[in-house]
Amino acid sequence: MSKLFTPFSLKSVTLRNRIAVPPMCQYSAHDGLTNDWHLAHYTGLARGGAGLVIVEATAVSPEGRITPGCTGLWNNEQVGGMASIAAAIKAGGAVPGIQIGHAGRKASANRPWEGDDHIAGNDPRHWDTLSPSATAFGANLPQMPKEMTVEDIRRVRDDFVSAARRALDAGFEWLELHFAHGYLAQSFFSPYANQRADEYGGNNRGRFVIETLEAVRAVWPEHLPLTARFGVIEFDGKDEETLVASIELIKTMRGAGLDMLNVSMNFTTPDASIPWGPAFLAPIAKRVRSETGLPVATAWGVDVPKLCEEVLQAEQVDLVMVGRAHLANPHWPYFAAKELGADQPAWVLPAPYAHWLQRYEPAGPQ
Repeated sequence: MSKLFTPFSLKSVTLRNRIAVPPMCQYSAHDGLTNDWHLAHYTGLARGGAGLVIVEATAVSPEGRITPGCTGLWNNEQVGGMASIAAAIKAGGAVPGIQIGHAGRKASANRPWEGDDHIAGNDPRHWDTLSPSATAFGANLPQMPKEMTVEDIRRVRDDFVSAARRALDAGFEWLELHFAHGYLAQSFFSPYANQRADEYGGNNRGRFVIETLEAVRAVWPEHLPLTARFGVIEFDGKDEETLVASIELIKTMRGAGLDMLNVSMNFTTPDASIPWGPAFLAPIAKRVRSETGLPVATAWGVDVPKLCEEVLQAEQVDLVMVGRAHLANPHWPYFAAKELGADQPAWVLPAPYAHWLQRYEPAGPQ
């Protein structure tokens, strides 16, 4: 059997295979509330055969949304829709996960297909953004954020805690904290965004990350996985320096209760030069895995079955996060099982599909 289709256990949770669907924003919510689109979307992904399906970046507060179309868990009204999604994912055979986060200075943006830029200040949909320091990201996101007070920092930390509680109430069994991609937590760790001179700046730039993680761990059950997506490299010419500092912070995160890391990029400056390519972060993930002792995953350029198998066999990652390939083919695990020569590949799908597909061959030319 290929390693891709072996189970993976973390705390009390066991995934049926090592295929995970990472968070992919749908930008289709209203006031943070999910709707029929989200329910159908996540139900379909779960029925496709992945071991884990993680619901898109879900804001812990209204100002933490990336766009007005982002989902939220900042009030109890939003729990019901999320509970339906979590139940549907589990009924489909996957473990239900969710990512919670705060977009920081990258918030108040138009949806990607409507500009992917900051909403104009005179637009009624606009809201003020927050950041460790009053420094704009730049490029298509030029809005100057408000520098957070210590009271703001504590409030946002508490917002993460409240959202984690609601995620648990909704039935999610896997929690991912969005500490990557230039959003708020990543910004605190970045010298590009954090120029503070107080206890959250300088040599203490990781403090917000650790305090938030510890606070969430205190309310998230110990037997359920608490994970994070975190950028460990910027590709700005200071790669080794950033990676070493990131690994040291990750060691502290592990001590604070982190169970697994989804290795990603920082995205805190528009001037980075990213070497896009197949599984280009996998060797970096392996280094993180080796030096921190944490299981790891990554989501970039890992979407071809043979390549997924290779990075698992090389022990570069413990899970593969297969994102857009699942949008192109929600039954991607079935495709992968056939490609890798799995025995009875149709049975990675639910029985009502597997029964009909196990002896199916297209009648026409391929």
